[in-house]
Amino acid sequence: MSVMLDGSALSLKQVERVARGGERVEISDSAVAGMARSRGAVEAALDDGEAHYGINTGFGSLARTRIGRDELTELQHNLLRSHAAGVGAPLPEDVVRGMLLLLGASLCRGLSGVRAELAQRIVALLNAGVTPVVPEIGSVGASGDLAPLSHAALVLIGEGEATVGGARMSGDDALRAAGLEAIALEAKEGLALINGTHLMAARGALLVRDCERLMESAAVACAMSIDANKATSEPLIDAVQAARGQDGQMAMARRIAGFLAGSEILESHRENDPRVQDPYSLRCAAPVMGAAWDAMGYVKQIVERELGAVTDNPLVLEVDGRHQIVSAGNFHGMPLAIPLDALAIAIAHVAGISERRTYLMLSARDPEAGLSPYLAAHPGLQSGLMIAQYTAAACCNEIIGLCMPASVSNLPTSAGTEDYNSFGPRGAAKAQRALELAQRVVAIELLCAAQAMESHRPLKSGAGVERAHAMIRAHVPALDHDRSPSADIERIAEMVAAGAIGEG
Repeated sequence: MSVMLDGSALSLKQVERVARGGERVEISDSAVAGMARSRGAVEAALDDGEAHYGINTGFGSLARTRIGRDELTELQHNLLRSHAAGVGAPLPEDVVRGMLLLLGASLCRGLSGVRAELAQRIVALLNAGVTPVVPEIGSVGASGDLAPLSHAALVLIGEGEATVGGARMSGDDALRAAGLEAIALEAKEGLALINGTHLMAARGALLVRDCERLMESAAVACAMSIDANKATSEPLIDAVQAARGQDGQMAMARRIAGFLAGSEILESHRENDPRVQDPYSLRCAAPVMGAAWDAMGYVKQIVERELGAVTDNPLVLEVDGRHQIVSAGNFHGMPLAIPLDALAIAIAHVAGISERRTYLMLSARDPEAGLSPYLAAHPGLQSGLMIAQYTAAACCNEIIGLCMPASVSNLPTSAGTEDYNSFGPRGAAKAQRALELAQRVVAIELLCAAQAMESHRPLKSGAGVERAHAMIRAHVPALDHDRSPSADIERIAEMVAAGAIGEG
């Protein structure tokens, strides 16, 4: 299989397959032809005597400085060198590969005025497994993801750093190891490489995929907790959801109820149960998790649009049958920044209500649930899973801090020319951290709920819950004496991240 860059929008699955699965990338003949047409317009502009931003001028607040034709390659190379000002730990390889894929796809839409050879070199890096080393911090998410993309683009000209087969080396050595050559950039090409939202969009695409897996695991964890607490499934019935009409609530109720279908535990206390209502973490799970699901759907929709976008500047557009070079602002990250900020909030509620269900199970406050304090075999002598809930609470506390939007606090750059930035990359980074913490919170709920299920044997839950329980038990044995739960939590969190929980 391969992903074809032909000018059409990429799919979320294609981004993930290339970024994480190493799938091969190709460029269509039609895309090559489109790039040749727009390149012709750029080359014609070099001889028209006019100033064209980024083609024969400086950059940012230096845009009024004209550059001679004999210095244009140096101009483009200097752009990458000067803008590669990132700091911090390197971005994960899947994020960098996704960023390169989105950059190549954008260039192949034929509105950037670059040679087809440039896009082909980006694709060659991906196919050869050469991954630039890109520091995480440096983009303000407005004039494109300038610093991260500059670090990545340096490798194309034989500079910077990259990894090949897990080994870190200079960009020049990486190209040689892959049998590739450095490219000399021509007019506008350096700018086209770094003027785009490709870091934000790539990280957003991978986040959307991972959030879908998180929600599947959260749904099965909720279902398992309902039976663990011997709670009722009545709040999940279709008539309840129809009375409100919220799509996300309906979807989550159906999914949770589906995991519980056929549960013997539900039937065991359907009659003569003195309880009238369950706590909100059980009774309101569908509305809360459904609201998060709807918010994630909004993020998904925006990211999918961006996977078909051209976020370069200036753009080479065909207007009334002739090419026109237009300076605009498609590189601005605000369309992504606001959804990415919202994503952290959605994740916070998935984690928050999961932690409440864990607390409920471990507190043993409801005698009808038939659970021992902290799910310990000998409470007092043993502390059971007491501190697992502390860990979930610590994760949730950090997630709360991550929910402060990055996009609302503004700092101007480039001597005021870039006077309103998005800080979308920070929103993406915060959402990523929130996701990683939420995976562990849900893993803790699954650990506790699976243990609580042992108290109700030989009764079985629904087939979906039992399947998830068996997956957990294949990696984590039941708790019959105190042991460190850290490794157990991490094993389950890995299953949550991989989408293994709730599969099928």
